[in-house]
Formats: sequence, C-alpha cells, structure tokens
Amino acid sequence: MKVVPIYASAGITGFESPAAEYSQLPLSLDELLVEHPSATFFCIANGDSMQQAGIFDGDVLIVDRHVNRMSGDVIVANINGEFVCKFIDTKQRLLLSANEAYQPVPISEFDTFSIEGVVVRAVRCFRPCRLLRRS
Repeated sequence: MKVVPIYASAGITGFESPAAEYSQLPLSLDELLVEHPSATFFCIANGDSMQQAGIFDGDVLIVDRHVNRMSGDVIVANINGEFVCKFIDTKQRLLLSANEAYQPVPISEFDTFSIEGVVVRAVRCFRPCRLLRRS
C-alpha cells in the first residue's frame, strides 16, 4: 500500500517556518467524505459479518440516503426492527454478509423492511475515540 501525502501551503511569506509542513490543509473531512450532508448519517458497525468487505467492528459508517441503491451495494437496513449492514441483492431479495459464516437473509413479504441508506464510506479508528464509546 502506498500513502500519498497531501501538502498544503497557508501562504506564509518571509522566512520559512519550521512548522511550514504542518500548515493547515484547505480541506474539510466533511467536504471530502460527505456528498449529501442533509441526507447523510453516521453509524458504528457492530460484529464481524462484513469484515471481508473491509468493514470491521467499531468502524464508523457514512450512510447516504440520497444515492440510488443498486444490487450489490452495502446498505444499512431495518429488518423487523433490527438495523443491519449487508450487501443487498435486489433481484433475489436477499441480504448478504461478506463473511461466509453467515447465511443469506431472505426478505419476505411478511418482513418489515426498509433500506435506510447506502454505505458510501467507512472510517476506522486505530486508537479508541472517547466520542465513539459504546454505551
């Protein structure tokens, strides 16, 4: 994996500050990660059913309600009162886990089901974040 640094300049004139490399980036993570602010919510992944898709327990998911969902998208859905994060197979009406240890979940006409949005990003914290503590 390569890392591409993002360098930015704050327009400093005169002598170069030793802290010039740490100047403020003209970039907001909100602007970078959220395309539709009024239709986006964040949630925290719980469990291991989507690890093979790169979504791990404790990851912050950015869910967009505005984007058109397609078969194969990772979605957050409410099925019978439980929120889940799964792949959606719209043709066969299935919720699929990325982890083969979990069986597909058929969506029947008797289920209460709604798609809450499409997972468009996942953010992983490598140190605990006090703001994301689970209660």
